[in-house]
Amino acid sequence: MTPAISRRNFFRTTSALTAHELVWASQANSGRKLRVAAVYTAFTHRSHVNVILENFLQPYYFRGKRVDPRAAFEIVSMWGDQNLEGDFADDVIRDYRVARYETIAGALCLGGDRLAVDAVLSIGEGGRYYKNELDQVLFPRKRFFDEIVAVMGKSNRIVPLFTDKHLSYRWDWAKEMYDTARAMKIPLMAGSSLPLAERRPPLDIPMGARMEEAVAIHGGALETYDFHALELLQSVVEARQHGETGVSRVQFLQGSALWEAAKQGRWSPSLADAAMEAELGTGANGWRTFQPEAHGILVDYKDGFRGTILRIGDLGKRWNFACRLQGESKPRATQYYVGPWRNRYLFKAFTHAIQHHLAKGQAPWPVERTLLTTGILDAAMRSRHRKGENLSTPQLEFAYRPVDFSAFRENGATWAVIDESVPEPIGAIAQEPRPVR
Repeated sequence: MTPAISRRNFFRTTSALTAHELVWASQANSGRKLRVAAVYTAFTHRSHVNVILENFLQPYYFRGKRVDPRAAFEIVSMWGDQNLEGDFADDVIRDYRVARYETIAGALCLGGDRLAVDAVLSIGEGGRYYKNELDQVLFPRKRFFDEIVAVMGKSNRIVPLFTDKHLSYRWDWAKEMYDTARAMKIPLMAGSSLPLAERRPPLDIPMGARMEEAVAIHGGALETYDFHALELLQSVVEARQHGETGVSRVQFLQGSALWEAAKQGRWSPSLADAAMEAELGTGANGWRTFQPEAHGILVDYKDGFRGTILRIGDLGKRWNFACRLQGESKPRATQYYVGPWRNRYLFKAFTHAIQHHLAKGQAPWPVERTLLTTGILDAAMRSRHRKGENLSTPQLEFAYRPVDFSAFRENGATWAVIDESVPEPIGAIAQEPRPVR
């Protein structure tokens, strides 16, 4: 267990945040906090609700500066779908005076019959849910969404909504969620934390760059980590020349079929070499010994661009990227560093972005990005189920305009304050860790 830390000593070692680009500063200065309801699957250690909610209830570091969200936000209610062994909800109710309700509507209306909060967190990740025949986890994100928007509709009042990760395991449900949000003018945010990770070495592709091909690599689980890698890929390639045009075909391949596609020129192992070299250093093509365990998702875009997702090895914090630009012989490549505590610290940057959305009613990136990655992932899982069939995806041939979200990315300054030597906090809502001295 992490030793108890004196809050007096902690504050003595840190400077107060007096000038920071906090997007909710005007809200905080008005003296009125935003009331936030949290709807979630299960509240256990390292669950998504754990690592998001803690950054609403305790200060955190972003870009090396201490941020205290309590000046602007108040978690006033919560509702959980499952109560598993080791559930943290009771601890939060006791320590932070958050009310728990028996229904989603109750949490949003604070026990009344009208929407009584200013923003909603819908965190449909974690818990114990069945898989379907495609090996997709049946997370209840669509159910959560439907109940939340029903309260908004009945109350004739709209508030910003964040829904975690991809919109749904089913494309038709995801599209319905997106269309409903647009029709009701609900400010909707979704997506992955991975695009916000520090890039080592620094990598900034100019808006409108002429990209020819890109690859993103992860070392995690089927579907759940494939989604993160798709978001990582899409967050860069959407800014290519002429913007995003949509996706025409998707194919899931593994083993020898994946390498046969490489021989046919459908994806570039040399580009993957560059991505792995960003993580492992010179001579990183030894990763090819992992080929029996590898799988890939080949994405053919409407404008002829090619993107590839690869699962290489079994390292949950492996996130690498490389792309090739026209006229450049050497690929541009980087490793996405997620910070200490095995991806957990990255949720500080992610929650910072979520808080911007809840306060401003404007997501830091287009929700269409996640609509597209949701559709790609669903098509990939269907392709896998059909033994690697190359699927046409006319439903994904839609365009959208990218947004510069670089201000929400961690730039590495935080690691001068909290680095790998600082123990990961343990508990429902972790107390502030002792900074590096």
